Amino acid sequence: MQTNLAPEYKNTADGQAAEAILRKCVHCGFCTATCPTYQLLGDELDGPRGRIYLMKQVLEGETPTRKTQLHLDRCLTCRNCESTCPSGVDYGHLVDIGRKLVDAKVERPVGERALRWALKEGLTSPLFAPAMKMGQLVRGLLPQSLKNKVPAPQNAGTWPTRTHARKVLMLAGCVQPSMMPNINSATARVLDAAGIQTVIAPQAGCCGAVKFHLNDHEGGKAQMRANIDAWWPHVQADAPNTVEAIIMNASGCGVTVKDYGHTLQDDPQYAAKAARISELTKDLSELLPELVATLKSVRPELLQGLAHKAPKLAFHPPCTLQHGQKLRGGVEQYLGDLGFDVKVSTNEAHLCCGSAGTYSVLNPDIAYQLRDRKLGNLNEMQPEVIVSANIGCITHLQSGTATPVRHWVEVLDEALAI
Repeated sequence: MQTNLAPEYKNTADGQAAEAILRKCVHCGFCTATCPTYQLLGDELDGPRGRIYLMKQVLEGETPTRKTQLHLDRCLTCRNCESTCPSGVDYGHLVDIGRKLVDAKVERPVGERALRWALKEGLTSPLFAPAMKMGQLVRGLLPQSLKNKVPAPQNAGTWPTRTHARKVLMLAGCVQPSMMPNINSATARVLDAAGIQTVIAPQAGCCGAVKFHLNDHEGGKAQMRANIDAWWPHVQADAPNTVEAIIMNASGCGVTVKDYGHTLQDDPQYAAKAARISELTKDLSELLPELVATLKSVRPELLQGLAHKAPKLAFHPPCTLQHGQKLRGGVEQYLGDLGFDVKVSTNEAHLCCGSAGTYSVLNPDIAYQLRDRKLGNLNEMQPEVIVSANIGCITHLQSGTATPVRHWVEVLDEALAI
C-alpha cells in the first residue's frame, strides 16, 4: 500500500515504522474474515483493513475525529488478523502507533479519561491488592458488573522450599497475585516436581502492557525498564545462581515481555538488555515438552489411571498465546500425553473471548457478546473444567459460566498431588 507521510510524521520513528508496515498491506481483506469485531458489527471500519485505512489517512495528514478514535478503540488487539495475513502485516505494532497519534489530536470525554486513568494507575498500583481483598469480602453485595471482575478468594497453597541447580525467573504479575494467587504457586510446584526452582524478583512489577495499550507509552516503558533492572542481576552469565529462562504463566504478559526488544530498540541504555530479556522469555507452555518427559520419568505413577481421575478439559487458547506468541497446539498435545482428556473447540477456537486486557471494562457490550459466543462453543464439548493460559481470559470466561475456569497448570498441579 503506497503511503505518502505528512511532513509532521515523515522524519519521526513512529511515522517511518508505520509506513514500513503499511507498505506490506495489499488490501486483500483476508483479515476481515477472522476479525471478531467485524464479525459482530459488520462495519468495514471495525475490521483491520478499515482501521488500516483510517491510520493511513492520519499519517498522510488528515485530521482524525472522535469517530476515528472509536473505531481504533473497538479493536481488541487480538492479532488474529496477523495469523491470517498472507503479507505479514505487523498490525499489532501499527495500531499501537495509530492510537497514540490519534489520541494526541482527539481529546476524550472527561468520564472516559477518568476511567482509563483509573485502570492504568489502579491495576498496577500497590493498593490494588488491598482493594481486591476488600472487594472479595463484600463480593456478594456487589452489582454483577463489578462482581464479574472480583473472583472469589483463592487459597494459594504452599510454595515449594527445595533448592535446585536449575532455576528460572517468573514474573508474579500485577493483578494475578491478588486475584488468583494459586496460579503462581501451582507453577512453582509443577516446576519443582521437575527439578526446577522458581525465583521471583520482588522489584519486578507490571509487565507494562496495561499502560502501554492505554496509550501511556512512556509509563509502560518505565515499567519495562524497571523489570529489566530487577531481572538483570539474575540473567548475567557470570552471576551466581544464573537463571536459564524467564517464565510467563500469563500469556498477556508473555507477549509483552517478548516484545521488550522491539519496544525499547531506540533506547540507547536499554536496547541491548531488552533484547536479551526478550530472548530469555518463554511462555510456561514452552516448557511442557521437557516437563512431560521428566514427569513421566520421575512420577510414572502419575500416568496410572490419570485419564479416569482427571476432569474432562476444554482448552481455550488465548489470543496472546496463539496469535501474539504464535504458540499453538502445545498445551493440549502435552497434557494429552500425560493422560488428560483435553479438547479444543472445532468452532471458532481462533476467536477472542472478549477479555483483551482492559477491553472488557472499556467496551463491555462487545466483550460480553464475544464471551458468550466463546462459552457456547466451549460448552458444546461438555467439559468439567475449562482451562486457559491467561488470567484475563480466565476471569472473563468465569463471569459467564458455572463451569470452573482455571489455568491449565493448576489442573496439572492437582494431578501431581494425587
